[in-house]
Amino acid sequence: MQSVAESLDRLGTLAKTPTVDRLARAFAAAGYELSLVGGPVRDALLGRDVHDLDFTTDARPDDILGVVRPIADAVWDIGRAFGTIGARFGDDTVEITTYRSDSYDGATRKPEVQFGDTLDGDLLRRDFTVNALALRVPEVRLVDPSGGVEDLLARRITTPSSPEVSFGDDPLRMMRAARFAAQLGFVVDEETREAMADMAGRIGIVSAERVRDELTKLLQADDPRPGVELLVDSGLADHVLPEVPALRLEVDEHHHHKDVYQHSLTVLDQAIGYEKERHPGTPPDLVLRIAALLHDIGKPATRRFEPGGAVSFYHHDVVGAKLAKKRLTALRFDKATIDSVARLIELHLRFFGYSDAHWTDSAVRRYVRDAGGELERLHMLTRADVTTRNRRKADRLGFAYDDLEQRIAELKAQEELDAVRPDLDGEQVMRLLGLKPGREVGQALAFLLELRLDEGPLGEEEATRRLLAWWESR
Repeated sequence: MQSVAESLDRLGTLAKTPTVDRLARAFAAAGYELSLVGGPVRDALLGRDVHDLDFTTDARPDDILGVVRPIADAVWDIGRAFGTIGARFGDDTVEITTYRSDSYDGATRKPEVQFGDTLDGDLLRRDFTVNALALRVPEVRLVDPSGGVEDLLARRITTPSSPEVSFGDDPLRMMRAARFAAQLGFVVDEETREAMADMAGRIGIVSAERVRDELTKLLQADDPRPGVELLVDSGLADHVLPEVPALRLEVDEHHHHKDVYQHSLTVLDQAIGYEKERHPGTPPDLVLRIAALLHDIGKPATRRFEPGGAVSFYHHDVVGAKLAKKRLTALRFDKATIDSVARLIELHLRFFGYSDAHWTDSAVRRYVRDAGGELERLHMLTRADVTTRNRRKADRLGFAYDDLEQRIAELKAQEELDAVRPDLDGEQVMRLLGLKPGREVGQALAFLLELRLDEGPLGEEEATRRLLAWWESR
């Protein structure tokens, strides 16, 4: 955290930005309180960039609309029943919410919406002390009823009320604790961790979509590992992503294998490193990160103890791809994400055959074809999957993958490998063989594609000759 003077300067600067200043003056003129609240205040104090502008006020929703409509570029009231009005001022999108003092029935995480009358009361019902901060405007006064600044200085995550009450009100806050541990690099205090462990089963009342959204934000953090570890250690992962804690396979003195859970976390770390190295400044690659975390989830189901103390995990790539697809579907991820993650997991072992025996051009073409649009991610995942401490082995695998990528680049230049297709299309096949659309046309195209993969481009004349000869041989 910055020095106190620097932090106060940041708050003063934030309060004077055009959008904040305009809203502050308008609400004051109408006789209402207005405060920036939560994330923007926390981030300003930490010296982080402020992106969202969230406000709270004693004005009721209709009164908020009355103040905002004349001065905003656009206004929407989709959250009006919950006291929230959205508005746009130039490039800034803001949300303004009436003070809340909600109550919960304990059966769901949906509160009975009740508007409050005080800023302190609103802040004390929030998730964590570091988010229970407000900046009163236009007077620029920091309001901190629960010691949030002290927790910021200590880099600590805890709740304004007792964690049992807070998590009982909204169990999703337990996942948020893990997310903030990842995003902020803070440590969750012991009492809060104990409450998470005791109440982990309560996450079951939260919708899959909300769990997915929190998990997504966690994995997109700059360093998601502490958050993942907290999910596992608290028992939350047993309910939302059970395949990850299942990776903690027992290792006995007779059968030795790598700690699959720690290996997977290391692969996640290394995949993020490759992502940042190859695509600096781009948004986090959620597909790559999920695939890295889940790439070995097929191992518990496929573990076999072999004679001599060896352990095998045959076909864990295929089994893992199926398990990942099932879990991500349950979490309501979109089909494109599910398919991409499953494909990466299914293919993540393919390269290791290359490191053992030199591939033909045909094998390289098939590798590219099977990876399709996931080739770049597969490069990063495969490299990240090398976590051996044996430097000679690591170097050998690294050099082998360098060689494979070089060969792919050369073949691409020669053959436009990104779009490997038969030398003849379906219309040409039907015309040459006198066929109508159907299974036989597909078989002919599959034959031509195999030729293309095995031998490279043949040209239309040679492809026609080979097709006719194949057809005649049938």
